[in-house]
Amino acid sequence: MIDSSHPEHRPGFSSAGGDAQDFGPFSSGDAEGDLYANLFGRARVADVPETPAASFAAPAKQPACVPPPPCPTSLSETGLSSAQLCDLVLKQLYLQGNRLGVQLARDVRLPFQVLEEVLRFLKDEKCIEVVSGDLIGPASYRFNLTDLGRHRAREAFDQCRYVGPAPVPLVAYVDQCRRQQVAGTTCSPDALRAAFSELIIRPGLLEELGPAVCSGKSLFIYGPPGNGKTMIAKGLGTFLNDNGGDVYIPYAIDVEHSIVTLFDPTIHQTTDDDAQFQNPLPDANTGMTPETVRAWSQGLPDMRWRRVRRPVVITGGELTLEMLDLRYHKASHFYTAPLHIKANCGVFLVDDFGRQIVSPRDLLNRWILPLEERIDYLTLATGKKVSVPFEPLIIFSTNLDPRELVDEAFLRRIRHKIQIGPPDRELFTEIFRLNCQKYAIPFAAEAVEYLYSQFYDQGKRPRSSDPRDLLEIAQSICRYRNQQVLLTPELMAEATTRFFCQV
Repeated sequence: MIDSSHPEHRPGFSSAGGDAQDFGPFSSGDAEGDLYANLFGRARVADVPETPAASFAAPAKQPACVPPPPCPTSLSETGLSSAQLCDLVLKQLYLQGNRLGVQLARDVRLPFQVLEEVLRFLKDEKCIEVVSGDLIGPASYRFNLTDLGRHRAREAFDQCRYVGPAPVPLVAYVDQCRRQQVAGTTCSPDALRAAFSELIIRPGLLEELGPAVCSGKSLFIYGPPGNGKTMIAKGLGTFLNDNGGDVYIPYAIDVEHSIVTLFDPTIHQTTDDDAQFQNPLPDANTGMTPETVRAWSQGLPDMRWRRVRRPVVITGGELTLEMLDLRYHKASHFYTAPLHIKANCGVFLVDDFGRQIVSPRDLLNRWILPLEERIDYLTLATGKKVSVPFEPLIIFSTNLDPRELVDEAFLRRIRHKIQIGPPDRELFTEIFRLNCQKYAIPFAAEAVEYLYSQFYDQGKRPRSSDPRDLLEIAQSICRYRNQQVLLTPELMAEATTRFFCQV
């Protein structure tokens, strides 16, 4: 919620606290009820016999670099107040009508044993009622809003319209980011070489890129256009995405009693879709067994987080200073995290640096402190600033003269600078050969000889992108004329006339 007012500060709301109290019709009187009531929690050993873990093991998956956040077993361990969870439950019921207890737990991504305390409090406050239920336990009871509950839900919507998984506290997000930072990944020459196996790059380049990845700090790639700077930067992103191990990203975080959404399915590629706790929950008629309960209750991570591959965020000339701060939704009263925070523990590529709408000096001044201290400061709608982790591998890529873009103070904060220059003739020939294979065009050494004799030996600088561009033009010419693509001097002359012409 945006301001500091909570339901417990409004008439009729008070802290539930941790006092044990009679749950009325929620009480579970037998072991069968306890099985379902403890579906998300830790079942008692006396209720669940020992069963080999292999009988309910999840499918094999890529191991994460760090352990998942532990599942909370009590309200205090969630890092949230009872009022915040009450608001989420009331809004869920207001939008979806009556819900089973286990469905509500699924909606807010918390164990039912944690949510049970919130439901007990709302029931005592006459905000919800039990409209039906089975002997299997309180998790199978169906809850509905009362008239007072609908009134309280509308008040909660006025404060914040966010509805979804419960947020995690900022301190938990900070701790998790520090544990899974890029600097902690393993980068070996063989692994990096495999990630760049489909690219032809100059000798020694990987030896320059490897330490930059291991440092996890920042990287400045510069050189004339058309020589693969963007492809190399994307290759580093692909390497971390595939080889850096999984990381954990929360759906949302709680910052000064305000909600900031963080998980973005367009950026974060999930790897936990096959996990048992992400599968649809069974209902009361599926025949719960002790083995199923144990599979759901032992070693369960915090469901408010998603396991994803290390994110890769690419921006270009469209980048503005506004995109680097919290986006506040005035109608909904919650925030969306900026792009570089969504890229935490991954790669944030600023492509075509110097061609943004915002001036390079303003953009660099925005990042001087984060690059130095690995924290960033974001401003809430109230004007208060909050510190958040700044843990992406920042890559700047430009074809402009670095001396015209940045000063010495900023270059000092960028630990690694790599120049990508024009390819020599041997490297150019290999790139030309590879592109011929890509487009199924017979390679002709005479075509490379023609380019050098007519252009590159005459003062024009070769570019790594020239083979791709020239072959696409030649292929288009032959397709229009319904001819086989053969790299004859005549075809090369026509293609280069179109491509190298002065405009």
